[in-house]
Amino acid sequence: MPSFDVVSEVDKHEAQNAVDTANRELSTRFDFRGVDASFELKDFVVTLTANEEFQIEQMKPMLEGAMIKRGLKISCLEYGDLKGAGKQVKVLATMRQGIDKELSKKMVKMVKDSKLKVQASIQGEMVRVQGKARDDLQAVMALFRNDDSITMPLAFKNFKD
Repeated sequence: MPSFDVVSEVDKHEAQNAVDTANRELSTRFDFRGVDASFELKDFVVTLTANEEFQIEQMKPMLEGAMIKRGLKISCLEYGDLKGAGKQVKVLATMRQGIDKELSKKMVKMVKDSKLKVQASIQGEMVRVQGKARDDLQAVMALFRNDDSITMPLAFKNFKD
């Protein structure tokens, strides 16, 4: 029986490339000359460091623009609270991965409401979709891609015929 898994994950290599691009843009910006500001990626957490809070707010669109250029969805970014005062301030931007319970329940409900002859089941942080016809599975993929209410970046893995 054909099946596939729906997962939400961020490509680590593309995320590193986006952070490097944002750092290059930061070094060429006139308003950041002589400012100790940087982006740093570690375990899908981007640390934005600058001298002032308003500089952090200017750095966020740089990071988001670099992520869009690399094909990453910015909706997976979750900004933390501002930390530090005085000389350095930091903000942690976490790249969320995995499909949470609410979203997976919503996806299963969407599949059931579509009246396609497939079954969707929740398996941890992924949703498995099974059906008899390959076309029905591709219709489910199109259904997930075209839905604007799903803000997480989705990937379709383990397509088995």
